[in-house]
Amino acid sequence: MKTVIVVFSDPKSGSEEALGRVFNALFLAYELKDKGQEFDLVFQGTGVRWPAELAKNDHPAHALYEAVLDHIVACGGCADVFGAGAGLAPTGIALVRDKTIPGTTGVLDLSRHLDAGNRLVTF
Repeated sequence: MKTVIVVFSDPKSGSEEALGRVFNALFLAYELKDKGQEFDLVFQGTGVRWPAELAKNDHPAHALYEAVLDHIVACGGCADVFGAGAGLAPTGIALVRDKTIPGTTGVLDLSRHLDAGNRLVTF
C-alpha cells in the first residue's frame, strides 16, 4: 500500500507548529524511504511554500528534505494561487495539475489516491 503524506501547513505563519508539522512529515517520509516502502510527499494548499524554504542550506530541516526530494511533488494550482511558483521553480519539484478546477490551472487530485486505496497522512 502506498502512503501519501500531505503537507498543508504554511511557513508564512512563522509558528513552531508549522515547522513541527513539516519536520514530522519529512521524518515520516524518511522512515518510509528507509524501510523501502512506497510513498509520495505532497505539498498542497499553502504548503507549496515550504520547498523554497527547505531548499535553503541553513534551514533546520534541509537535510531531511534533501534525503526525500526524489519523492516530493507539489500542487500546481496551489502554487499559482498562493504565489509559490517562483520559489518552486529552482527546486525542480514536479507541479502536478491532474484535475481542472475553475479558477486554477489545475490541481493535484488527492481523491485519486483514495480511489487507488492509498492511505493519506496529513500535516
